[in-house]
Amino acid sequence: MKYFYVIVNQEKPYALETANHVRHYLETHGAGCAMKQERETAAAGKYTDVADVPSGAECVITIGGDGTLIQAARDLAALEIPFVGINRGHLGYLTQVSREEDVEDMLAALLADRFHTEERMMLEGRVVRKGGVLLEDIALNEILLTRTGAPKGILRFNISVDGEFLNEYTADGIIIATPTGSTAYNLSAGGPIAVPDSRIVVITPICSHALNARSIVLPASCRLQIDIMEGEQSIVFDGDTVERLECSDRVEIGKASCVTRLIKLDRVSFLENIRNKMAGI
Repeated sequence: MKYFYVIVNQEKPYALETANHVRHYLETHGAGCAMKQERETAAAGKYTDVADVPSGAECVITIGGDGTLIQAARDLAALEIPFVGINRGHLGYLTQVSREEDVEDMLAALLADRFHTEERMMLEGRVVRKGGVLLEDIALNEILLTRTGAPKGILRFNISVDGEFLNEYTADGIIIATPTGSTAYNLSAGGPIAVPDSRIVVITPICSHALNARSIVLPASCRLQIDIMEGEQSIVFDGDTVERLECSDRVEIGKASCVTRLIKLDRVSFLENIRNKMAGI
């Protein structure tokens, strides 16, 4: 790789200093590097736009945390460019490097093409209201149905899979997660961890009011329909796009046609990453 696009979230400590280091290293080793700073586009609700990415860019480097990478991946999904992240946030399951002393090793590997890529499935969701499509968006981690505002009353959903009724849920919300998102909110809600390059969808209720409610794992080929039956609630895509829902709205969710391509360094496996994060390293 010889041409990189860097996205930096300046809200993270030392992110801008790391970005300048990255650009200096790449340029002094004969590579091209353009940089976009998150604050330049914060008002638009996005880290970047497809039109901002220079023609010929081969890789996007995000500097921040998992949220920075996820938002950039959603914004740039149409370009099918691989992503790699440098963590300046908290756990950083998706980012490849957290320690400053490892940054140059990562950059050297990118320049020498010493890496492989993983394709992570994404979800697409739409909200149908009175026969018309109100909203469509994509998610890398999860699509969430959750309370709107302060806790008040119950939330009730009917879920069907490929046209067949599955279950009625009474809960504080429902998480529809990808394998990538299995280590995010899904994990906090008691859902299972999935191998990230698998092709499945995980349904996890949040604080279910039923004793027998458990997560359900389904093939990625399935199409979900969630009918909003009761309660003030919203749909949230990857913690970003939010839309209030009304009773009788229908939410349709399935595997997106686009994927996120994540660069993986040979020395970092999924199991090693999980082991380190759970150990608090």
